[in-house]
Amino acid sequence: MGNGKTNTELIAKSLEKRHRRQTRLKYYGLFSILLGITFLIILLGSITLNGYTALQQTVVQISVNISPDKVFDDNGNISEEVMYNTNWDGLAKKAFRQEFPDVVDRKEKRKLSDLISSNAGYDIKWMVSQNPSIVGKETKLWVKTSDDVDQLLKGRLTVNVPEEQRRLSNSQLKWVKNLTDKGIIKKQFNTVFFTSADSREPESSGILGAIIGSAIAMVVTMALALPFAVMAAIYLEYFAKPGKWTDFIEVNINNLAAVPSIVFGLLGLAVFLNFFELPRSAPLVGGMVLSLMTLPTIIIASRAAIRAVPSSIRDAALSLGASKMQAAVDHVLPLASPGILTGTIIGMAQALGETAPLIMIGMVVFLVDIPTGFTDAATALPVQIYIWSDSAERAFYERSSLAIMILVLFLITMNLLAVLLRKKFEKKW
Repeated sequence: MGNGKTNTELIAKSLEKRHRRQTRLKYYGLFSILLGITFLIILLGSITLNGYTALQQTVVQISVNISPDKVFDDNGNISEEVMYNTNWDGLAKKAFRQEFPDVVDRKEKRKLSDLISSNAGYDIKWMVSQNPSIVGKETKLWVKTSDDVDQLLKGRLTVNVPEEQRRLSNSQLKWVKNLTDKGIIKKQFNTVFFTSADSREPESSGILGAIIGSAIAMVVTMALALPFAVMAAIYLEYFAKPGKWTDFIEVNINNLAAVPSIVFGLLGLAVFLNFFELPRSAPLVGGMVLSLMTLPTIIIASRAAIRAVPSSIRDAALSLGASKMQAAVDHVLPLASPGILTGTIIGMAQALGETAPLIMIGMVVFLVDIPTGFTDAATALPVQIYIWSDSAERAFYERSSLAIMILVLFLITMNLLAVLLRKKFEKKW
């Protein structure tokens, strides 16, 4: 009786100890999840706080009177040659200085001109080409300010320090306040960021060129990686004979999925550029390199999707006279396509965020033109972010944060699409 009571107490004590361990394990897991979510919120929050202000750009109103001889030829038609020879930068600076007629010192005039963008003349030229009716009459136009003025009005420029430690002098701060009091300086939506390519001036830089470069590279990646990955998966599942050679291939496919991406960049540099002499910095080469990197991921996902299809479906097709190829392509592959598509989207999302292999093949160039073809020089969105984040200008850091937000949005969208497609088309066996 005494021994029985002792055993019961020992069992109860053991159960209590096990329950405590189970409870601790549960709370450890909950703590890990909360810790991960906290760091994710901090990361996304810091990026958002640094980047949302790039959605606005500061502009100032100037009054210009463009004479016809700066735009039209002798026949009264718009002439690119005439406009090319016109000093649009000087015209913009002269028009802006008219707001401050009391500034006569040459050095002060130079400081005053620094308040507007170096590309203000180009902006006026573009406005004239879009609306020639403004030529020959006094017109008020809005042009971009310099990045220093833009950062000042966004509260990102420190002014409570000695003048020699500031980007803007005391006189420049006074002129900006004067413009604010007159109501001819304001912040507006930064459409340039979404409609132009890169620029040496932060206020004129955009991501359209990088987005198109990424899109073209993704088209090449999809066109090369998906067909080869599906064919490789079908071969390994249904046609490859078991043996050392097949085991060797499978092991290397799994190993390639874990190889650092920069290794694929070195491979592309050595093979595609140096050996085949394909054009440097082209989305074609970038897509080929990314397809090599994505191929193992899609192969693994495709094989898993094919294995998930019950063998009875393939056996039934074979019993009715279908060949191995017909059974695989006409019966198994359509049922495995949701899983293959999901793996492909995840692989493409991984490729979209890669930077190192694209840097190795030269897609890190400074480009002001938007690429239009597979062999045009281009950059990609992650590389554009890398270039901007390496710049000393504060305004570039602001724009790189906004570009990161857009890239993260793309990646979240692609992963969400993969989940939705899997839930919609996935079959339960």
